Amino acid sequence: MAYVPGVALLAALVVGCSAGADGNANGTDSKAGSPTVTPAPPGKYLTLPAPCRAVPRSTLKDLLPGAAELLADQQDKVFRGSAAVTYDTDRKVGCSWKSDAPNATRSLSVDFERVVSYDPAVSDDDRADTVYAKKEKAAGLSSSATTGPPAEKGEESEESETSEGSGKAEDPADTDADATGSAEPSPSGSSGGSTDGTPGSSSSPEEALPSRILDNLGDAAFLQDLPKQAGSPAQHHTVSVVFRTSNVVVTVRYAEQPALITQVPDGRELQEKAQALARKLAETLSE
Repeated sequence: MAYVPGVALLAALVVGCSAGADGNANGTDSKAGSPTVTPAPPGKYLTLPAPCRAVPRSTLKDLLPGAAELLADQQDKVFRGSAAVTYDTDRKVGCSWKSDAPNATRSLSVDFERVVSYDPAVSDDDRADTVYAKKEKAAGLSSSATTGPPAEKGEESEESETSEGSGKAEDPADTDADATGSAEPSPSGSSGGSTDGTPGSSSSPEEALPSRILDNLGDAAFLQDLPKQAGSPAQHHTVSVVFRTSNVVVTVRYAEQPALITQVPDGRELQEKAQALARKLAETLSE
């Protein structure tokens, strides 16, 4: 039997252990080469603007013409707006304004929703696109730019969507749907009627364009025109503009209720002013 010095034996054992460790690291149990899951990037927006300060007073004066004729303290009350009830101001906020004039009542509301994905494989932006797509579908519209899945049965909520709680662990986007889907869009989008706002007049008002997808507004946008419902004597006319920018979905609603049923709101004017405000809000978010 060959004699192996103690030092040589110790060195051989150390080398053997090292080789065994290397073999384990690169053997069949090794996870080397397995795909690494990279978490989806977060959305651009981590907070939301103060909704009742999101619309400049000069813009409010234009959108709520009756308020300009009120006394100073009454004007302040109108322009201050009324904050929507929400349970998580980091996720959803809103504000509304209303002005009564002798010939008509104008109302305006803006809602901001910051979408957060709870799935590390789905980005906040993609999740927000799904939320937006559900709103677009509820409005009876579709576009090739939006690929979100259709809303499941029972997902539609009541009109006051900002009052929904969002403090649950589950993603509120799973149950959210835009209130603009609460009425069927008009095929023509026109306000109907045969007067221009003056009792007894036979001239036609400016006809609104139909509900449609909008270009050059955020990452995706649409307009829904909701003239008065058939059979209703009131000439109430509402226009909604919804757009998405990154992981925030914004909804602007602008409506007019004439004082007389013989008066018909100018649908085209409502659309133009609602779009102008939406573009202003998009620019503010991008700053």
